[in-house]
Amino acid sequence: MQQDKKYIDVILPLAVPKVYSYSVPEELRATIQFGIRVEVPLRNKLYSALVIGEKDKIDGLQKARDIRSIIDEEPIISQKQYTLWQWMSQYYMTTIGEVMNVALPTGLKLSSTTKLIATPSIEDHFSNLTEKEYLLAEAIAIQQEITIDKAQEIVEQKTVYPIIKSLLDKQILFIKEELVEKFKPKMEDYIRFTDLYRNQDTNIPKAFDLVARSEKQTRALLSYVQLSRNQDWIPKTDLYKLAQIDNSVIKALQKKSIFEVEAKEVSRISKKIVEEKSVPDLNPFQADTIKEIRSQFEAGTDNILLFGITGSGKTRIYIDLIKETIAQGKQVLYLLPEIALTTQIVDRLLTVFDGDIGVYHSKMSNNQRVELWNASLEGKHLILGARSSLFLPFKDLGLIIIDEEHDPSYKQTDPAPRYSARDTALYLAKLYNSKVILGSATPSLETFWNARQGKYGIVRLFERHGESELPDIEIVDLKQQYKKGLMRSLFSKDLKDAIDTALANNEQVLVFQNRRGYSPALQCKVCDFCAQCPNCDVSLTVHHYFEELRCHYCGYRHKLPQMCPQCGFDKLDRLGFGTEKIENEIVKVFPEAKVARLDFDTAKTKNAFERILSRFKSQDIDILVGTQMITKGLDFDNIAIVGVLNADKILYFPDYKASERAFQLFTQVAGRAGRRAKKGKVILQTFNPDHPVVRETRDHDFKAFYNRELVERKRFLYPPFYRMISITVKHKKADVASDVAHILVGRLKKQLGKRVIGPTVPGISRLRGMYQQQIIIKMEKNIKIIQQVKTHLDQNIKEILEMEGKKSTRIVCNVDP
Repeated sequence: MQQDKKYIDVILPLAVPKVYSYSVPEELRATIQFGIRVEVPLRNKLYSALVIGEKDKIDGLQKARDIRSIIDEEPIISQKQYTLWQWMSQYYMTTIGEVMNVALPTGLKLSSTTKLIATPSIEDHFSNLTEKEYLLAEAIAIQQEITIDKAQEIVEQKTVYPIIKSLLDKQILFIKEELVEKFKPKMEDYIRFTDLYRNQDTNIPKAFDLVARSEKQTRALLSYVQLSRNQDWIPKTDLYKLAQIDNSVIKALQKKSIFEVEAKEVSRISKKIVEEKSVPDLNPFQADTIKEIRSQFEAGTDNILLFGITGSGKTRIYIDLIKETIAQGKQVLYLLPEIALTTQIVDRLLTVFDGDIGVYHSKMSNNQRVELWNASLEGKHLILGARSSLFLPFKDLGLIIIDEEHDPSYKQTDPAPRYSARDTALYLAKLYNSKVILGSATPSLETFWNARQGKYGIVRLFERHGESELPDIEIVDLKQQYKKGLMRSLFSKDLKDAIDTALANNEQVLVFQNRRGYSPALQCKVCDFCAQCPNCDVSLTVHHYFEELRCHYCGYRHKLPQMCPQCGFDKLDRLGFGTEKIENEIVKVFPEAKVARLDFDTAKTKNAFERILSRFKSQDIDILVGTQMITKGLDFDNIAIVGVLNADKILYFPDYKASERAFQLFTQVAGRAGRRAKKGKVILQTFNPDHPVVRETRDHDFKAFYNRELVERKRFLYPPFYRMISITVKHKKADVASDVAHILVGRLKKQLGKRVIGPTVPGISRLRGMYQQQIIIKMEKNIKIIQQVKTHLDQNIKEILEMEGKKSTRIVCNVDP
């Protein structure tokens, strides 16, 4: 009978608009609880689903299928996490399954088509396995790769997920998808004495007798004895460094059975070598800032904007606040906009907090992420991470630091949920009753407005740390430079002279251009042919080093043509310039300088990024060219000149936030100069020196920028005065996309009136093979109105997508774009 049955509601990591109900077999009822995963069938596939509720009955017309098995003994998420997921689903107009898909590590989202592969040394792990585990492990060792469907056939049972989970936990299997990220465990060779010398100290003199004829082997032995006072296993690299030897010496000692060597997997964070240096004392301004923050927290203010100019030492303030929170037994989440750009911050925190810090981001392997997931649940004190670290299961979160809160990288654009990590962090803090610090030298207009309105507290820090001063910013009029014939390649006379002087003084230079590649377009002089992407309505970017044309939107690549494919003319113009061309031109103009480039092409991996920064820090690079990567996280003593080659590309980007982002970028990149005793200089090249953002950047005048921009935002009904939803209609056929967009706008205008703008064709009319139409909704900052708008929008989209010929249309809603 139905009333004798027990049912559960589950969510799946799929873009489905509802939760699913399943019945629970009697033998599994006692172990069902919120937050565990269960194995469920759906449309001839099996999934690991998450239990979110129990009930005694379901709709009479509904027929519930049985769950197959229970995967977890303990919940993998907390009730607070699920509450966060629900809020994100509702606020950002997405399904709860899409939130779950982003939130959970790969290994916690298994399905029957998931592919499993073996660890390279799988045979070494066959002991201590159950019969079923052994069967599956042996099969994968032979076949190299199998699906979960195939695993069911091998063990001859349907409930295979618990077996797979056990093998994943024992690191015998891996999910194939995680290896697409090209993660390889970091292995390091460790050395120790063999048993003969390790267990009997009296035998150590005999070891020295064996190597008496070799100075290098004797030196290696002495160094090992010195290093091994506190631990047996010593990193081989430490021995190399202390004894000044190479691997041939170690091999000789292995042959004599004195040393044994073992490769061990080490953490990329806990084993990271950092400079041993004490944290500098707080200067009087920093001390006053911390007192003010404490005072506001004690007075009941939960969210505080720390408005500190570049080089004022905000990270030093964070360190004291982190220490205080940890001393209270609470956890700290330190959010950063891009994990690859935070090398120096990670190093600084490691010198203070040693092993009590975890780093979490989406590019880590599944095992690393699950390990930190569990550590967070158990109370890991300090978590440093990018957007995805918001989804960790915190035990007792006391403080969230949102560093560089203005950074657009905090906003996820694809895939859904299209959430702002900054705003989501504020909601997360409410759930845990924790405090929030939003730090920036150039706060977003929304955050500064909230602070001015009293919604957030605000603490200002307008003094640079130590003896450093804000740099002088010189504006160069490119029109005059070209008119007078003063340009040398891409460099004005002022910029070239400044770089020459810096190089003569053994100082370093940053050159900023927010466009990678060699040239943004390839054009024929005769027939005006311009190389276009076949999937997107954009020109292909020339990448000279790779001899390729590339699309920076869809990834399309084509070999660089030697002649025009349309008329056959053999001289093609490379129009404009990106970082690659700038690097080449610098080599011509400054032939004695050591030049490097920091952009997505040269720093695709965190290690490559760190290598470039390490070279720059050791002054092995004189001039560093880069995109916005060089505006964040660089804190070096020797930067004298920062050059912005073309400010206009950023100023005239078709976006209502273009002026704000230009001011932020210029100010942040300028802040890299003169961060120690000597004052730095910034040279900003532009064809429009009278542009208000250029003047405000030159004068370091955030107040003037803020007040002017606020007037424009208010006049044209933009945030922070209004809320926005951007709707993009996509289809492979332009006429279908246009038709759907006009139907949607027609319906919405009847319900919402002038709040609806569009449809219009965006600047890029076709992207990844899909034609686009854009609609904007501007809403008053009224919770009731916003909810009504979302309800109307959601209902209309559902009805339109049910229409004949419209089902293949994609309609994407981006809340707070």
